[in-house]
Amino acid sequence: MAMFVRLCDNYGNDISSFQKSFFRNIIAFIIATFVFFRTNQPNQASLTSLNLKTTSLLLCRCIAGCIGIFANFYALSKIPIAEAMALNKTAPFFTVLFSWLFLKELPKPRQLLAILIAFIGVLLVMKPLFSINDTFAFSCALIGGLGAGIAYTCLRKLGVYKLNPAFIVLFFSAFSTLASVPFIISEFNPMTLIQIIIMLGAGIGAAVGQFGITMAYRFAQPRQVAVYDYSNIIFTALLGFALFNQIPDWLSITGFITIIIAAIYANSK
Repeated sequence: MAMFVRLCDNYGNDISSFQKSFFRNIIAFIIATFVFFRTNQPNQASLTSLNLKTTSLLLCRCIAGCIGIFANFYALSKIPIAEAMALNKTAPFFTVLFSWLFLKELPKPRQLLAILIAFIGVLLVMKPLFSINDTFAFSCALIGGLGAGIAYTCLRKLGVYKLNPAFIVLFFSAFSTLASVPFIISEFNPMTLIQIIIMLGAGIGAAVGQFGITMAYRFAQPRQVAVYDYSNIIFTALLGFALFNQIPDWLSITGFITIIIAAIYANSK
């Protein structure tokens, strides 16, 4: 998904993060709608079985997720994709914190230490003293991780209610698509056919990722899922090098390794 979002900038007009988000989410919405109606069963959630608590959790997940996507898409267009996604992958650490605060899932001491280690990795990637011009973009990438962390915490709680994962993805995709509309009405830029095809790829990648992460947090605690989510950093670094000739500097590479080590340490027995 990150690769396609960045690639879109190379084949036409500059597209805002809101416009990219709209196309990314509407594709995910179509896929989620198809899967939902193919898999929905009487014992799973439907529109008529929602109550105030589950609806509130869904809305919280949607709002936090939207903020995270908008911020992350902006960062992907401004800084190397590996660095943007590394900062976005602070999400599991935020999830551990929010699960502790709101779900009363007490983290282990090693998880708290891992959060501190990950924060050091974040500073190495952001390089706040050396990249002042990019501080806003780096901050947006980190906000993307914060938003995703809140969203994942909501997913963990929603898992208790056995909601259909396809419905959760459908609800979020519909919400985020509509949330993008007010922002693009006044600044919509025409897209080339290639850009439309590229954003189709971004939507498919995002949908696959959403289904995967939604199912993962339904069946396992955040600390068990987090370490696998960090393979994302490796994939984006390789794609960034192969397609955009983006070579992370030694501070960023050290930061990547530090964040991954923190994830492994947090989830080790």
